[in-house]
Amino acid sequence: MRNIHPDLVAAVQQQALYSTAEEELLGTLTSTSLPDLDMFQELLDQNPHIFYPSRTAKALMTHWQLLKQYQLLPDQTVSPLPKGKDDKILSFSDAEETMNDSELPDFKEEGTEIEMQLADRIEKKNIKILESALSRWQVLVQSVAGGNVELDKTTLAVLRGRLVRYLMRSREISVGRSTRDHIVDVDLSLEGPAAKISRKQASIRLRNSGDFFMSSEGKRPIFVDGRPILQGNKAKINHNSIIEIAGLRFVFLINHELINAIRQEAVKVTIPT
Repeated sequence: MRNIHPDLVAAVQQQALYSTAEEELLGTLTSTSLPDLDMFQELLDQNPHIFYPSRTAKALMTHWQLLKQYQLLPDQTVSPLPKGKDDKILSFSDAEETMNDSELPDFKEEGTEIEMQLADRIEKKNIKILESALSRWQVLVQSVAGGNVELDKTTLAVLRGRLVRYLMRSREISVGRSTRDHIVDVDLSLEGPAAKISRKQASIRLRNSGDFFMSSEGKRPIFVDGRPILQGNKAKINHNSIIEIAGLRFVFLINHELINAIRQEAVKVTIPT
């Protein structure tokens, strides 16, 4: 013990268990009282022969608080454990079986209800935003399951990728990357990594002549059949044209039957009767 550091010796001595006589002296302070450090110091000074030499007023106060917490002071009483009909102490599972859920009070937290109401309002707001955006969606996205692409009577053209295909059903559509504040008709992020794609990268427009033109509006160039289309320029796209945007490749397929019908209608309008 002489070779051990004094601080270590003090730390070991402070862990010494309390004797019965020490706890009896601590029990003279009732659980209803509010003793301070001075009272414990006075108790320590009056009984130096009973308390262990390493005891301090703070240590006594801490141990007294533990005795009070666990109902171990002389003036405290512990409720007896519930017993069943056969005078045996009930276990937790036995006591649980005697409980009736319908008789238990239903506690509701006001904070939780307020949070649920706020979350409900936010969800309803998002639903209204989506409903209002439905009318602006002019491109139908379908999964690519292989095989030939079926063009119905309402689809002008198809922008076919590796994973999805975009059905063009209006004369002009926007192409890019949709965000919370900006929505485009053709969201290229559904096909693959679109971090390098502008929010509005391009637009595809069908003219009355039946020709499709793609205008480049983003910072990065668009490649149509291997030819770069810089920002502010446009190029004609044909059936089976390969369109490449930031590493994403698409095949442009035209519904010739529907386009021919549009051309005939345009000719009827231009020719005077």
